[in-house]
Amino acid sequence: MRFLFLGAGAIGTYVGGSLAAAGHKVTYSEQPAAAAVIAEQGLRLTRDGRSVPVRDFAVFGSAVEALAAGPHDVAVFALKSFDTAAAIDGLQATGADLPPILSLQNGVDNEPLIAERLGAGRVVTGTVTTAVGKPGIGQVVEEKRRGIGIALDHPLAGSIVEALNDAGLNGVGYPKAGPMKWSKLLTNLTGNATSAILDEPVSALFADRRLYEVEIAVLRECLAVMAALGFTPVDLPGTPVRALALAAARLPRFIAQPALTKALGGGRGGKMPSFHIDLHSGRGQTEVRFLNGAVARYGAEHGVPTPVNAVLTETLEALSSGEQNIETYRHHPEALLALLP
Repeated sequence: MRFLFLGAGAIGTYVGGSLAAAGHKVTYSEQPAAAAVIAEQGLRLTRDGRSVPVRDFAVFGSAVEALAAGPHDVAVFALKSFDTAAAIDGLQATGADLPPILSLQNGVDNEPLIAERLGAGRVVTGTVTTAVGKPGIGQVVEEKRRGIGIALDHPLAGSIVEALNDAGLNGVGYPKAGPMKWSKLLTNLTGNATSAILDEPVSALFADRRLYEVEIAVLRECLAVMAALGFTPVDLPGTPVRALALAAARLPRFIAQPALTKALGGGRGGKMPSFHIDLHSGRGQTEVRFLNGAVARYGAEHGVPTPVNAVLTETLEALSSGEQNIETYRHHPEALLALLP
């Protein structure tokens, strides 16, 4: 297949580089400076403990050039959710015929936005559960291979799954997009916002009884919204989401807390979640309004109370924008707990 990747971030480099190494035609559109580095150095993938250079791809410093190098069967969004609208604007501004968009993004708002702007039949829904690190431009390290889910409600979906498996990426098809995307959202919520606000690792959150209850409330609110939408959790590639949902919804604390502390905290090693990285790097925004914020928004639309997700969203947004001082909550759980019901 012929893939156009909008951006060469961690996921874009990992997936696109793996596809290129497997013989698929891969083109990147990147910022000019990064595109120049990638064109000169190529890509370097570290998988299964081996570092492999990849050179059989094309990279351009603008979407106009990248689209002109087509045709492409599918364009891939592996962007932060807050960059989606601008990416669509940039593609539309080229005036070129656009291929269908495969979204490998977190959150549940990207595919509806793409469909609204480009047409309902122009979006393929995906989700990535493999953990990937990016030590430098054009360099990625496969930290834990799990896989990539693809909703099978688009004519290209089967071919995409096949291509992913050609590249050893464990592509798995799902009959419906909604349960798949909301199940990934559920996993993205665990410890993410609270870790960023308190500047604490996820393991510390699940080990503290008070903060454990906050995290369980986050998950239970999400599960209640999913139920209102008619979605039940599904296991994702390498990710037992149904067990997480069961532990959050039904198991008593004395059983669930040690298991979740080990699985969700200890399993991360020393790596902090994405919201923490974005907030404490001074990026100025996180994806919280697309994750916890989506739970609160859909909850309001369907009459499901989501007070904890709402407070975490508002607090992290205020910290990211500079409206509140990060030091107010750093290592001070009491300050956050005072805001919660």
